[in-house]
Amino acid sequence: MMYHRLRKLQYIWNHKRVYRVYTLMRLNLRNKRKKRLPARVKEPLLCPIYPNVTWSLDFMHDTLASGKTLRTLNVIDDFNREVLSITVDTSLPSQRVIRELETLVDWRGKPDAIRSDNGPEFISVALSDWCEINGISWIHIQPGKPTQNSLIERFNRTFRQDVLDSYMFDNLAELRKYALAWAWMYNNERPHAALGYRTPVEFLLKYGKLSALNQRQFPTLQQDNNSNSNWNSLVLNVAS
Repeated sequence: MMYHRLRKLQYIWNHKRVYRVYTLMRLNLRNKRKKRLPARVKEPLLCPIYPNVTWSLDFMHDTLASGKTLRTLNVIDDFNREVLSITVDTSLPSQRVIRELETLVDWRGKPDAIRSDNGPEFISVALSDWCEINGISWIHIQPGKPTQNSLIERFNRTFRQDVLDSYMFDNLAELRKYALAWAWMYNNERPHAALGYRTPVEFLLKYGKLSALNQRQFPTLQQDNNSNSNWNSLVLNVAS
């Protein structure tokens, strides 16, 4: 196109010279093509009748006091809205998502399905292969329809209001400690209207169809005993 345009302006340079100059000026940029997604079928947002049926996960974005951007990967169990994990880092590619999910599966057990949006990390080949190997169904919502993943969206709003928008953090370690303490409060102390004003842990023990032995052994989010922070102080700060 550029060559023909110059010809119309009476410049007699040949196409090889035009392309050479065009390349030297770094104008030969590739057009970014939008990745085509397979057709997504609207899946009903069903309420599981026991834990580890469906997990929901999503990313959130924020900044530190220095202006450095960060991301969080939030994972909840749809059965009792329990926070399973809040991963905080500056970058969370698909391989990191897989590592975090493997850690959760080893600790909590394997879910039947995981629901997410169509972010690039969630539609990667590596994550698709991991799900196939582990026999986990990955449910992608329709593009532009966040209400189809409303449970994690509702959790994200609460997390942003209570933590990300309420405090300014200087570093990732500070946010990780606070997010862990807040998640413990969210699971063990905060009643949820959708759960009959029970906490997620209370709802799990009452309706989770667990045996007496499993009630004592079923894993829920616990405090980080290896942390050097004052756990009681952190929890009291979150509660206030």
